Amino acid sequence: MTTPPDPFRARAGEYSVNMALRGLIGLARLIPYRRRVPLMGWVTARIVAPLAGYSRRVRENLAHVRPDLPASEVRRLARAVPDNAGRGMIELYSPEFAERARYSPVAGPGMEAVRAARAEGRPVIFVTAHFGSFNAARVAMIEQGFDLGVFYRPLKNRYFNTHYTAAMGALSQPMFEQGKRGMVQMVKHLRGGGVLAILNDLNAHGGVPLDFFGAPALTSLVTAELALKFDAPLVPVWGIRRENGLDFDIHVEEPILPSDPVTMTQAFNDRLEVQVRARMDQWFWIHRRWKDGTGEMADRGAERIAELAGGG
Repeated sequence: MTTPPDPFRARAGEYSVNMALRGLIGLARLIPYRRRVPLMGWVTARIVAPLAGYSRRVRENLAHVRPDLPASEVRRLARAVPDNAGRGMIELYSPEFAERARYSPVAGPGMEAVRAARAEGRPVIFVTAHFGSFNAARVAMIEQGFDLGVFYRPLKNRYFNTHYTAAMGALSQPMFEQGKRGMVQMVKHLRGGGVLAILNDLNAHGGVPLDFFGAPALTSLVTAELALKFDAPLVPVWGIRRENGLDFDIHVEEPILPSDPVTMTQAFNDRLEVQVRARMDQWFWIHRRWKDGTGEMADRGAERIAELAGGG
């Protein structure tokens, strides 16, 4: 018989991790920005990632979908991926980040379609991923005149999530938390012609198994379903980190052609894969993206695909 987890021990563990991270962030903020960001990347890659198992998870994910990579590249990515994650974390807690990111160059074939939709009073859905810096893309698009609402998944650590969410909210409002209440608020926002940003690259309970890097990954259809329901262009946008590690280029792709939720969501996975293959170190390989790509959840998702295909 499995022993149930101790709620007090779980809370104490979360609180300890929260305090350690908050202390690290507080110390980092004492350092000038140009040194702070690369230093936090280094600390995350060299100290936090090995201790937390992040480096191992990067290697496991790469072995799952990119077994062709040479060992030297796997070693590089096991450090480069947490480095990017550490930079992104401290950027979120740095006031200098927003001032810098808002002036990132924004370009791409999707800008014309986005501006046309706004001129017509139609909602727009930007879909992105944990790639480069989605917050840089968010800030830059606000500077372009798009008042973004953000749909987000809260962190599992309840203590860290409190101030993490506050930091996210300081970049832009409104924010819609995953769940029934957040979904109702988000639908109201879109119905009023609002602009929304959603990250759609996490293992999604309730999603369907779609291809990503040649392997099934449980993927949410909600983003595409909302785009179809509200006649909103579904536009992939990427905040690509430059070689200097501090600045970004924002690329806005052509909207995904409206068809059905499965086809549209697979198109997003395909476009994200193109971006990740070009810059492997900028995607969040730490996440267990393929965790439920097979098994009971995936089987239920496959049944849903069959129902949608049959018009059920």
